[in-house]
Amino acid sequence: MKKIAVVAFGGNAIIRGDQKGTIEEQEKNTLDVCMNLIPLLERGYELVITHGNGPVVGNILQRNEAANQLFGIPIMPLDICVADSEGGIGYMLEMQMMNVLNEKGIKKQVVTLITQVEVDKKDPAFENPTKPIGKFYSKEEAEKFQKESGWVMKEDARKRGFRRVVPSPEPKTVIKKELIKNLVDAGNIVIACGGGGIPVYRHGDGHLEAIEAVIDKDLASSLLAREIGADAFFILTDVPKVAINFCRENQKDLDELTVSDAKRYLADGQFPSGSMGPKIQAAVEFVEAGGRKMIITEARELSNPNSGTRIINE
Repeated sequence: MKKIAVVAFGGNAIIRGDQKGTIEEQEKNTLDVCMNLIPLLERGYELVITHGNGPVVGNILQRNEAANQLFGIPIMPLDICVADSEGGIGYMLEMQMMNVLNEKGIKKQVVTLITQVEVDKKDPAFENPTKPIGKFYSKEEAEKFQKESGWVMKEDARKRGFRRVVPSPEPKTVIKKELIKNLVDAGNIVIACGGGGIPVYRHGDGHLEAIEAVIDKDLASSLLAREIGADAFFILTDVPKVAINFCRENQKDLDELTVSDAKRYLADGQFPSGSMGPKIQAAVEFVEAGGRKMIITEARELSNPNSGTRIINE
């Protein structure tokens, strides 16, 4: 039996905070990501790569709005924008991964799947949109979008302006899980669940329909890892280890974290919802479902088999 690893990394790995987001920057960042994944292939893992899309889809949304204002081109719904980001990021990952594989003399194919993820239309998240997307607007602009497009707009906690917020429902199942499993079992590197996947819901007759929402990338990746029976799940972030009391004098980096301690720290507010919280939740769900190996770390640490923070059952 082949070992499968699902590796999730954030959209900020594609466009970093101090960058403009030029194609040269994005391709260089994508190449770095792919180089960092080679140690997992060398350790015998078959790879499924998932990724965030935050800055990228934000740019797509802004182009969408600018085209509408300047040329009257209809604004596309959020599911189309997420699909655009999946295709674009997937293309860059495919290209750079093939270049890295060629350089290393590794014979593998790479395939990107535009991935739909089923959610429950009755999920409470639809009654309380909380996930900010796109750029900041003035109060007047926010009121205009609320009136003309029906967007929900909320002021940023740091008073930087107003942003559109959308629901972030729990993922229920990855529509293409069987196809992903077949492709990875055949030895292909699969790129899937980009940006958390495209949220869809199912009507009583089985008909699928998109819904305006975004799915957390780490939760979708954890679900996919469980549904395809992955042996290992890696969440890549910008710190080498999970820490409690982060950025305080008494910060403590963790080599190992039990599920019960992870839940306790979550309840105590150690892992905020806007940063480490969803990663810890995703890790706990994978381990509780029988996942053998769960690591949260920085991409450059993957060359060290003992790197990062391991989440374990007691």
